[in-house]
Amino acid sequence: MTAEPRARVPRRPVHGVLLLDKPVGLSAQAAVSKVKWLLAAEKAGHTGTLDPLASGLLPVCLGAATKFAQVQLEADKAYEAVLRLGVRTTTGDAEGEVIATAPVDAARLTPSRLAELARRFTGVIEQIPPMHSALKKDGKALYEYARAGIEVERAPRRVTIHALTLEPMPDDPAALRLRVRCSKGTYVRTLAEDIGAALGCGAHLTALRRTATGGLTLPQAITLDALEALSPPQRLRCLLPPETLLEGAPRVVLDERDAGRFLSGLRRRGPWPPAELVAVFGDRPRALLGTARCAGGELIPARLLAPTEVSQYLQQAAP
Repeated sequence: MTAEPRARVPRRPVHGVLLLDKPVGLSAQAAVSKVKWLLAAEKAGHTGTLDPLASGLLPVCLGAATKFAQVQLEADKAYEAVLRLGVRTTTGDAEGEVIATAPVDAARLTPSRLAELARRFTGVIEQIPPMHSALKKDGKALYEYARAGIEVERAPRRVTIHALTLEPMPDDPAALRLRVRCSKGTYVRTLAEDIGAALGCGAHLTALRRTATGGLTLPQAITLDALEALSPPQRLRCLLPPETLLEGAPRVVLDERDAGRFLSGLRRRGPWPPAELVAVFGDRPRALLGTARCAGGELIPARLLAPTEVSQYLQQAAP
């Protein structure tokens, strides 16, 4: 007997941010597609990829929120990771093939030495991007060259390590737990390899978990299994408003007349101090209109919501 075709779920406008705790083994894009399907949403994206071997915080942007994903792409990130000492791999993580091994002198991994090593890698540092990465060279991702057995020259990139701690794993003398808060563009795999090189034994990542991005943190997140277990109305109630992605930005509130003009792309004048990014709201009803920058007493539109998106979100958020 031929199975009946699965009924197509009609898509609808859904606006907001879902903080997802992505599981290991799933790509960021696959996780976004699952969320999009569970919410029957028309449009979805994320604010910075996580490899399939990594888990943790993945903000999923839906509808109007996709317009502000770039803000979180630029935000600092925080991770927890486990380093396997004494083993180097082709990819810098457990997915690659072993290319070198070395003995590990666990007795030398004292708290004072680990603290000194952490200080050495804190601040502005240079990293050479790994070959197994999505960074592009001449229009091709580096991992495409790596899969073809080609290594290309990569220029060092400056990143900032705001905070870093290294601790021995109680049950494994050849492993370290790493906690890091860093700027965008930091490769934790490369950081692990560089720490291993500094210790003289090499290292690779065996686990990586993102714990924060900007002001968003992992305890706020929901797993895919938990989301799937909810009813459709309950799933919608898990969404945070689009302005969640703009946390920390100054706010400007416009009256009804200026709000309409701002939404049509016109600059507004007012007593606003200079700022590269502000979140702009209408006052009646209070709703996000978009982002702008303030310069010379002018509010200059940047990313704007469509009036239909504003009305759809207000309807979605209504009790």
